[in-house]
Amino acid sequence: MQEHENLLVFKPEIARKKPENIIHKDTSCPFCDVASLTNILEQSGDIIWLMNKYQMLEDTWQTVIIESAKHDGDFSNYTENENREIIQFAVKAWQQVLATHKYESVVLYKNYGPLSGGSLSHPHMQIVGFKHMDVYEEVSTANIEAGLTIWSADGAKLNVSEKPIMGPIELNVTLERPEAIPVFADLIQKSVQYVLEDCFDGRCDSYNLFFYFNQAQQIVAKIMPRFIVSPYFVGYKLSGISDDNEFVTIKKDILARLQK
Repeated sequence: MQEHENLLVFKPEIARKKPENIIHKDTSCPFCDVASLTNILEQSGDIIWLMNKYQMLEDTWQTVIIESAKHDGDFSNYTENENREIIQFAVKAWQQVLATHKYESVVLYKNYGPLSGGSLSHPHMQIVGFKHMDVYEEVSTANIEAGLTIWSADGAKLNVSEKPIMGPIELNVTLERPEAIPVFADLIQKSVQYVLEDCFDGRCDSYNLFFYFNQAQQIVAKIMPRFIVSPYFVGYKLSGISDDNEFVTIKKDILARLQK
């Protein structure tokens, strides 16, 4: 067996069995068939946390959080209460796994849309424990903290990253106090709505949502619009950033949403 230091090792024989209905929309949705779900870890109403049936990454523990019974649900169209409940459930579940200290690192993230890397359109998030890998090693403090402040109040803040991981636009939402998680969830929702409705005049149909801890052990959510990945990043690991004029536009557009 080869050594694979700091590389994700995929199991293609399992990946090939995964259902896909983002491109092939006629494929039946396993998350809509609630009665057939197995290995459920926790449930709250329509929110269901369960083991991922397709464990396609070596040395990991893969789980899925089904966010809603609504097949076309998303943070962009949930009610305020639905959005808050889902974010709170997901963050709590993530923290539960972290508290076991079984894994070197644990991630919480979401794929949405055809360019996000996902395979099922039914709204879901994923919690994955990595047994022998620190997946945050290449993410700097600046990647999740440095940015132009758009909004800061009530225990949470939002900025547009000036040191993006990939770019050209990444929004960072920081939970400064645990009791401010409803505000944190609201800022995530407004950011996702901006990405899908305003970003590049509505031409973005995909995003990723990632969660981190900063140096102050505050939770940070990064909302990343997804387009065809830049060849500069693919070939040379060169991140990109929007110019100053676009930063002004982003701030204006998101503030308009926050002030509604």
